[in-house]
Amino acid sequence: MDLTQGTQKEKDIRAKKMMLWFGIVSLVMSFGGLTSAFIVSSTREDWLINFELPQSFTASTIIIAMSSIILYFSKKAILKNQNQLSISLLMGAFILGLAFIYTQFSGFNEIIQSGYNFTGPTSNITMSYIYIIAVVHILHVVVGLICLIVVTINHLKKKYSPTNKLGFDLASTFWHFVDVLWLYLFFFLYFFN
Repeated sequence: MDLTQGTQKEKDIRAKKMMLWFGIVSLVMSFGGLTSAFIVSSTREDWLINFELPQSFTASTIIIAMSSIILYFSKKAILKNQNQLSISLLMGAFILGLAFIYTQFSGFNEIIQSGYNFTGPTSNITMSYIYIIAVVHILHVVVGLICLIVVTINHLKKKYSPTNKLGFDLASTFWHFVDVLWLYLFFFLYFFN
């Protein structure tokens, strides 16, 4: 397929999708670097062995997976011209995104209650990596939440239809990526200890 062919609108759509995928690939590389550093650092003498992830991280994993499912059904509702249902589901995904962040911070509290702070005399390199990985991911969830707000506002303005949903598609692709990324990070941290 020749990417220079087609109408200006088709070229713009391809360009926006391509930019999103470049961003996603760069994020994959960034988190790949973080998890690689985690593996390399695990040979240190002060590395915690058989640590347990906070229970709140398990809850947040379920919550973020549910948000992706709800967003999937929101897109299906757009395709069926069920705009009110789609907006309601979008708001549900947004609320679950907020719940994800809340449970992540609850997980940080569990880590602190276990005696490990991010820095200082009660810190540990293992837990510091977990803090960094989770916080960097939370920042990307916040970006996803901003995207969901923009999409919801545009949807309320009736900008999306079964044939015109590019903004929704871009935001949902990013949201699903952030969800899958957390699943990878959670299972990586769960099994690599």
